[in-house]
Amino acid sequence: MEGIITQHTPRTVEEVFSDFRGRRAGLIKALTIDMVKFYQTCDPEKENLCLYGLPNETWEVNLPAEEVPPELPEPALGINFARDGMQEKDWVSLVAVHSDSWLLSVAFYFGARFGFGK
Repeated sequence: MEGIITQHTPRTVEEVFSDFRGRRAGLIKALTIDMVKFYQTCDPEKENLCLYGLPNETWEVNLPAEEVPPELPEPALGINFARDGMQEKDWVSLVAVHSDSWLLSVAFYFGARFGFGK
């Protein structure tokens, strides 16, 4: 789970954008190219799972990270529970909407730490 939080926190606008771009690419890959693997990984019998886009353009489905700072936005919890109760296309759309919101939240979290008012 070390990849969920970057080893080095983005310190410039360019680094925040690079982090955003990498996480976005990972999420897109999970929801398109790796869709079959992603779908199978989200077993409803498992605990609350989250989809994480990682800065290195990969993705991971895992339990919520325990070491995440409380301020850092968490992705949608329990994406696996709704999987079998919905059509696959609708479920993927729901996960995509939540993932997009999380992605923007993480970028804003990093960007807000710059202190532009100084």
